[in-house]
Amino acid sequence: MRTPRQWASYLFTRAGIIFMQVLAALPLGLVRAMGKALGWFLYFVVVSRRRVVQTNLLLCFPERSDEERQALTRQTFIYFAQAWLDRAWLWHASPERVRQRVQLTGAVEELGGKEPTVFFLPHFFGMDAAWVAVVLRSPPRQSTTIYTDQSNKLVDRWILRGRQRFGYLRLFGRIDGVKPIVSALREGQPLYLLPDMDFGPEDSVFVPFFGMQAATVPSLPRFARLGRAKVVPLLSRLTATGYEVEVLPAWQDYPSDDLVADAALMNQRLESYIRTMPSQYYWVHKRFKSRPEGEASVY
Repeated sequence: MRTPRQWASYLFTRAGIIFMQVLAALPLGLVRAMGKALGWFLYFVVVSRRRVVQTNLLLCFPERSDEERQALTRQTFIYFAQAWLDRAWLWHASPERVRQRVQLTGAVEELGGKEPTVFFLPHFFGMDAAWVAVVLRSPPRQSTTIYTDQSNKLVDRWILRGRQRFGYLRLFGRIDGVKPIVSALREGQPLYLLPDMDFGPEDSVFVPFFGMQAATVPSLPRFARLGRAKVVPLLSRLTATGYEVEVLPAWQDYPSDDLVADAALMNQRLESYIRTMPSQYYWVHKRFKSRPEGEASVY
């Protein structure tokens, strides 16, 4: 039996999902305009998260002027909102419409064959389009990823259906451990990995990220080594016509025998990717939340 508060949450969530289903039928230009308006609204209303973005940008781009960082902050909120509303058509529009709006470019030859592969998928706002682009425009291949359950079970089911809509994506929880993921990798199932968040100091190493010591989980080199897999970055960009997902060449001589050095190299290369589209990165996350012992919080 649901309480009145639970019923209100359920009905609100159901209405939100229906809204996204309706939004999927609208022209992209209108969806993006709505996203821009929502981004401005969030920028002014969600003050605490705006301060997180501003702090991240100050730490990572100290060479930029205050005006430039403020412009990046506003654009970050706009891209955040637009990418969220874009999930409407990514997860509910016809496959033909999705295929028209999502382009795959770059070293697409890396997607073929049965070689064990870890896809390094950084937290750019278009990350949900990356899986769709690969599945729609490359040979079918069973894949895996690591998924964190949402507290709202209705939202959780909606997200899972959306991300599993095209192709077969096997989802592992963090409680499943390493062994089944490594086994899948060695069987030729690519792993989509998003390791560039602050998951806390446990199991993390502190390595530089834009000159700051950042808690970084060395899961990318660890899975690549255990699965004897190549690492292929996927970069997703919002464009005026949808998304461009660029496949970069596999990293050479990676991983090494040094997990800390490999984690540092991952962050270094991620920096170079972010600099090409700084306002499309997930700065709303407290990337420097965990601090080395003795350092005060930056937030």
